Amino acid sequence: MLMLGFQGLLGILKIVLMVLAAFGLFDAAFRREDAFRAADKQNKMFWLIILGIALAVSYLFSIFSFLPIIGVIASIVYIVDVRPALKQVSGGNGWGRRRGSSSDGPYGPYNGGR
Repeated sequence: MLMLGFQGLLGILKIVLMVLAAFGLFDAAFRREDAFRAADKQNKMFWLIILGIALAVSYLFSIFSFLPIIGVIASIVYIVDVRPALKQVSGGNGWGRRRGSSSDGPYGPYNGGR
């Protein structure tokens, strides 16, 4: 009974690791290439390959293996370090939505009645 619960916990942990890598891969895929250069990080293709490998490794190997741990570290580095730098450089979430200025009204920018 205890082993069954432990296996369930490991299964949930494996899914969480896969979701973490998939989120990083999805986010990197929708970022612009020039934002990676402007943030002085590795290029976009590098992160797509690393996060794709991390996703595949977390799916194929056991959590007790060495490779999924490296994949988790790569995913965490992308989410904690690279993603905020890209958001700061690109000025948004990178998914195609344009964010307006704080002075924008419903019909465009507000110019103070001039």
